[in-house]
Amino acid sequence: MTILVTGATGRVGRHVVDQLLTRNADARVLVRDPSKAGFPSNVEVVQGDMLDIDALRLALAGVRTLFLLNAVAGDEFTQAIITLNIARESGVERVVYLSVFDADRAVNVPHFAVKSGAERMLEAMGFSATILRPAYFIDNELMIKDVIFNYSVYPMPIGGKGVAMVDARDIAEVAAIELVRRDQAEGKLPSETINLVGPDTLTGSDLATIWSETLGHPVVYGGDDPSGFEQNLANIMPKWMAYEMRLMAERYVSDGMVPGAGDVERLTRILGRPLHNYRDFASQLAAAT
Repeated sequence: MTILVTGATGRVGRHVVDQLLTRNADARVLVRDPSKAGFPSNVEVVQGDMLDIDALRLALAGVRTLFLLNAVAGDEFTQAIITLNIARESGVERVVYLSVFDADRAVNVPHFAVKSGAERMLEAMGFSATILRPAYFIDNELMIKDVIFNYSVYPMPIGGKGVAMVDARDIAEVAAIELVRRDQAEGKLPSETINLVGPDTLTGSDLATIWSETLGHPVVYGGDDPSGFEQNLANIMPKWMAYEMRLMAERYVSDGMVPGAGDVERLTRILGRPLHNYRDFASQLAAAT
């Protein structure tokens, strides 16, 4: 049966499509601009978005399993509600949903509250779902690489509790494995939640040390105060989004993103290989710059 991937042109979604194709799955994508999608010819492309009811109905027709990814946006929750309603209306029972680590705890952060609400919808509406809860993405660091390289400062307010940053490729591969598993099951499987984390839980100071060793000169940690972080982001994104990023950073500082017992081992078992790690990411980025 067909698997529909939303958010397919993003940094996770595109990897998900690639992983599905390596598993010989029938993939369909919902994209705003097919001319920019660049998918292989065996990927079915539907033009539209998650607020386009006609496009959603077309995209979900004949689909057994849905990968639901909707990114940070002012109407993020509306997108999730509409898509899940149309999915149920279309007979879809199986969903893999990209949520966020500790979605049910960080309820003051809009992005987290939205994900928590969507998780509750999945349960209440009777979907057979895998809820993926990724920690901070390693490749978020691409936004701050110029500060690290040009000013020798690691500027992200990560704090001292530690964050187990996860690689987008690991997120996508676990998602594809779960999509295929649910799609090929004879009946509805029990719902479950998987924390997606990296192999190392790193503090702000740890990250500065990694960059110091990688670049061969001292890199300092910018500290836990998120006010300057918010101000800098407000120059490149809407102020409401910069404020939300600040709220996320405050949660990193106050609570961290620390794996539960067995999380890393579970992911290693699912993937059948070690997880990508931050130090390798830093080395590769430095070599490419």
